[in-house]
Amino acid sequence: MPISPEQKMDLLVSLCKRRGFIYPDSEIYGGFANAWDYGPYGIELKNNIRDAWWKRFVHGRDDVVGLETPVIQHPKIWEASGHVQNFSDPLVECKKCHHRFRADHLLEAKQAEPGYDKERPVDPKDLRCPKCGGEFTEMKLFQQMLKTFVGVTEDTSAVAYLRPEAAGGMFSAWKNVRDSMRKKLPFGIAQLGKVFRNEITPGNFIFRTREFELMEIEYFVHPKQADEMFDLWLKEQKSWVTDVLKLKSSNVMFRDLDEKERAFYSKHSIDTEYLGPFGQKEFQGLAYRTDWDLSRQQEFSGEDLRWFDQETGERFLPHVIEPTWGLTRTLLFLLIEHLDIDEAPTSLPPDKGDKGGSSEGDKEPRMVLRLPPHLAPVKAAILPLQKKDGLAEIGHTLTKTLRESGVVVEYDDSGSIGKRYRRQDEIGTPWCFTLDYQSKEDQTVTVRDRDSMSQERLKIADIPAWLSQKLKA
Repeated sequence: MPISPEQKMDLLVSLCKRRGFIYPDSEIYGGFANAWDYGPYGIELKNNIRDAWWKRFVHGRDDVVGLETPVIQHPKIWEASGHVQNFSDPLVECKKCHHRFRADHLLEAKQAEPGYDKERPVDPKDLRCPKCGGEFTEMKLFQQMLKTFVGVTEDTSAVAYLRPEAAGGMFSAWKNVRDSMRKKLPFGIAQLGKVFRNEITPGNFIFRTREFELMEIEYFVHPKQADEMFDLWLKEQKSWVTDVLKLKSSNVMFRDLDEKERAFYSKHSIDTEYLGPFGQKEFQGLAYRTDWDLSRQQEFSGEDLRWFDQETGERFLPHVIEPTWGLTRTLLFLLIEHLDIDEAPTSLPPDKGDKGGSSEGDKEPRMVLRLPPHLAPVKAAILPLQKKDGLAEIGHTLTKTLRESGVVVEYDDSGSIGKRYRRQDEIGTPWCFTLDYQSKEDQTVTVRDRDSMSQERLKIADIPAWLSQKLKA
């Protein structure tokens, strides 16, 4: 059932709150702008993405090791990386309504207007507030790092920062990892976790927030290997998008950034962008950072961060290929991609022996999250048609068995079977197991597929193995 991008976004935001994926933060106090709580299903989905990433890129490889560094680290790390001096955005403020905006975003929006001459540079004085049409103040730089103080005094000697990226900690820990792990180049260090940026114009639901999560790898290579390794990691990122996230290729673009768009230290950068309801936006990236990071950390720390090749006797600073994945944005685009509206029969109770599981008649719209089963928050739902006559006991026993086998499963005996199916469809549960009176007679259940709504009978004893096989597919 076709819906507009705006309708899809509205439906998604509503679904996320109603079904326990994402709530507005501090809502009982009127909310806190662009802060979000991840509810019971939201945190399960986020953890599943995170776990799949770690399993694929750390546990699944011999050349990547994991690391966790603090959110607040020595401020010299951010001086060496250039964040203290350069991590700022151009800010303008409306003289009339006092809303603040990133000037570069306003300039991009102006150039994107229909009929605008792309070759003509935009004069910042021609910009007007998109909220009220008012004029803007002069442009000034806005520091994006969130500052805090460590210790008992609040002076310049106690200044520290909440990390704006996960990479800094990996470069400062490089020497320890290099010396303790006995790896050979090329090899990488992986880290995931929260980072913080004092964004001027956060928005678009959870797309741009002050607090978000990244999954990053710093892959250290000999300079002569850099181009080859860059291509290999691009292939890995493409495979992640199609094989794990199951995003349509028509919605994903791998955009090669030109020199003006790249960070000054990057020799080659590719952004992975998703075409969603609010435009084409980045959610993962790949950069060849040369030896900029290690050379700067070496300069500021005074430590020798070079690599010694025992076979050739060569000492050099490794170059770095950095693949990055935005966990928060990945979650958002995963939900957008797999939210669907189709039609389902209004009457759904499966009768004894009914293989189709639905009766002919009227149909109604059905909202369904067609999440890849291995990422879905709940893998199976156990739904007894009645709470009495022993069906509940069979259902609880099956639920316990599946949980003990490691499957995230829900037991639900409240409401009509149709409403229970609808709820499971909306949270993305791939399979529902319905217990009826035949279940008592022959120890079978009806298993309903989320996407096709087809049904079949399955022996209760076979369910754990059946689910295990399905989740591997």
